Amino acid sequence: MKNNIIIVLAAFLVSAIAISGCKKNDYKNDGGKSNPYVNMTTYDYLKSNPQFDSLVKVIDRAGLKDVVNSNITFFATTNYSIVPYVAAKKNQVAIQTGNENFNFGIKDIPAQELSDSLKTYMFQGVINRDQITLDGKLYNSLLGPIPNVQYLIKFRRSFEYNSYLDHVDYVTYTKVRGTRDDQEPNQDAIPKDQKDLSDDVQTSGIITKTGVVHVLSGYHRLFFNAQPLGN
Repeated sequence: MKNNIIIVLAAFLVSAIAISGCKKNDYKNDGGKSNPYVNMTTYDYLKSNPQFDSLVKVIDRAGLKDVVNSNITFFATTNYSIVPYVAAKKNQVAIQTGNENFNFGIKDIPAQELSDSLKTYMFQGVINRDQITLDGKLYNSLLGPIPNVQYLIKFRRSFEYNSYLDHVDYVTYTKVRGTRDDQEPNQDAIPKDQKDLSDDVQTSGIITKTGVVHVLSGYHRLFFNAQPLGN
């Protein structure tokens, strides 16, 4: 009976994961990878997967290959996260220049800007599911201390599949601006520009030869960018 329940749940989750652009055979129902160990460096693992094509270009442009291959935990983004970010940056230039007819890509974004921003997805050492809790923990990223900003890594407990399991714990990556929203007595009183920004991880705990990778949901836009995409 237990095996039948797992099979039914896995089939249901495959549909949800496909919407996020994942390969169905690579994942299991707790958001982790079926076989968490990858006999490659983190950079080579990302480069071997087409869903990270744009991320690899960002890493190369930022000159962060060696950093990616160091002993870090990396919250990786898929192509779905990067395409709208690049579109927003192009739209920004179009507004500034009054010209919409030009080619624009990752190569046109300043390398230092990409480097600094990408480091906010990187954390020293191992932060895997064994180290993550429901209460969470605040971290400084590899970019270093940022005034009024830290990053919260925690579990978000979901009961949406309670017909099959008691709960599912999703890893979440949160940019905390000021105080933690989840600890404020009146969240409606938090100014919009101080609200925390958060997204779930769609695949957690990929262990490479050099570090740990968590893959953010395809709904996440790179760097939590909220600029308009244009017409």
